[in-house]
Amino acid sequence: MSDTISAPLTSTTAAPSGTSASARASASHAPLAIEATGLRKAFKEKKVLDGIDLRIPEGTIFSLLGPNGAGKTTTVQILSTLVTPDAGQVRVSGHDLAKDAAGVRASIGVTGQFSAVDNLLTGEENLAMMCDLHHLGKKEGPRRVAELLDQFSLVDAAKRPASTYSGGMRRRLDLAMTLVGDPRLIFLDEPTTGLDPRSRHDMWQIIRDLVNGGVTIFLTTQYLEEADQLADRIAVLNSGRLVAEGTPDELKRLIPGGHIRLQFTDPLGYQKASALFPEASADDEAMVLQVAHNGSVPALKGLLDQLERESVPVEGLSVHTPDLDDVFFALTGQYTGKDSAR
Repeated sequence: MSDTISAPLTSTTAAPSGTSASARASASHAPLAIEATGLRKAFKEKKVLDGIDLRIPEGTIFSLLGPNGAGKTTTVQILSTLVTPDAGQVRVSGHDLAKDAAGVRASIGVTGQFSAVDNLLTGEENLAMMCDLHHLGKKEGPRRVAELLDQFSLVDAAKRPASTYSGGMRRRLDLAMTLVGDPRLIFLDEPTTGLDPRSRHDMWQIIRDLVNGGVTIFLTTQYLEEADQLADRIAVLNSGRLVAEGTPDELKRLIPGGHIRLQFTDPLGYQKASALFPEASADDEAMVLQVAHNGSVPALKGLLDQLERESVPVEGLSVHTPDLDDVFFALTGQYTGKDSAR
């Protein structure tokens, strides 16, 4: 019996920024890109995966988070046929992993944390090499190279050695090489590590565009903001078990700690507010109250109405809700430093 904290696929939570809400709403009715049941793996005496279940609809972004050693890499290696599980049933893109590993490999692409780009070759030559490996013909190969150079904004750099590319350009080329075989499921391992903010946002848009075209993305990332921005659903893996799964907003609602911060400049107003909210956390010197709050609009309106009825002047107000860092810490016991979860 699973002890994962999970929300249903039919959640009405709003779609992540930049994605199609209508497409996400129908995700629960889409065929499954990945279906895994009771997945287990151990290396000698160390149990790495302890019976995890996954159901990932086609055309969505699924993000797997967890601390070092949680089993993320092993999960990806199993699903991409690089490692054999000890137990469990797995279907990837409709192919049984145990019976049709070749079918799985033909339907997926893997972009690892470390670039597979050959620095001695030009961008065009790197793509042409991948076309040869995929046995594309003399007409189809050059057509696919030109298509991908254009799609990833690498036309002007096509004749330059990859060693001269910036980090963002290398990452785009790496992903373009993964797409040569037109996979419908792509495993992205920390796709924006080391990129500057603009290159990171460019990569996010490329990922969204791929998904809007029907591609499924299995994302592992060290940036919780990245998972928050991109993922339709997130699963948190800890000590080989899935301890929670849901949309980003659903996971945030699992964690208490939301509050409204009220800032006062009038001592009398501060005293009246303190009497109104006796359970609030108070900083008398700064004249600040932190009132427990779930972040919903009706609750916020009720609080403001209450202050208005009592004629309490408020200098400043801000709403604070738990973020994925808080979720990650609560579920794994490991602090992320507010920007990473390896």
